[in-house]
Amino acid sequence: MNRLSELVESRELVVNLTLRELRGKYKRSVLGWAWSLLNPLASMAIFTMVFSYFLKIDAPKGVPSGLQSFPFYLLIGLLPWNYLSNGMNGSMGALIANSNLVKKVYFPREVLIFANVSSNIVTLLIEMGVLVVALLVVGNFVLPWLVPVVLLIVIQTVFVLGIGLILSVLNVYFRDVQHLIGIVLQLWFYATPIVYPITFVPARVRTFYDLNPMVRFVEAYRDCLYDLHWPPLGDWAYLAGVAVLTLVVGAMVFAHFEPKLAEEL
Repeated sequence: MNRLSELVESRELVVNLTLRELRGKYKRSVLGWAWSLLNPLASMAIFTMVFSYFLKIDAPKGVPSGLQSFPFYLLIGLLPWNYLSNGMNGSMGALIANSNLVKKVYFPREVLIFANVSSNIVTLLIEMGVLVVALLVVGNFVLPWLVPVVLLIVIQTVFVLGIGLILSVLNVYFRDVQHLIGIVLQLWFYATPIVYPITFVPARVRTFYDLNPMVRFVEAYRDCLYDLHWPPLGDWAYLAGVAVLTLVVGAMVFAHFEPKLAEEL
């Protein structure tokens, strides 16, 4: 409870660090924040060409929306994945990049991870806003489904924070973590139905496959934005439970390693 009280009292510091992250993200870049849109669009174009035109993978037809578009199907899955990936990579380097600050001044070190994740939330919201406008243009009336999308973003943020807290301290003590995570993210990406429909997954492995939280996150986002219906109640319960558990474990791991951070840095 004392730790939680310190974090609440440090909310202004979180805001300031988040603004610093946002200002420095595309500093001295000609296109600036346009890159937050160009990067996912470039990935969408590449994956669409490879999987839709070369490998002939068709997007399923949305029920009841009737939408059938591989680029939109892909992008709706790609945005939450990028949020996870950027949050993990940014959190790994948060403590090391701010080592001078950690060694000189006392403050709850968790705020560095919170600030990193918060800056990625802003990027996600910008990308989601553009996606929603594009879906409306093609006739997919997603406005009533923005409330569950916001709830999904909140739940995923809790999940990303938990992973970020774990990776941030482990990377200080074991620098191999940043190299290992690159491999893990590649495997995790293709173990999630982003570039292919989930119907391609063999039935015999679906039980194990569905344990992957990102499978349910991606499918839940598609339920809301592509199909235009509520995700199953079981998926909500599973995602909320995994997110809270991940955050609790992350907080415990961080608290265990935090006392000697300054020495290790």
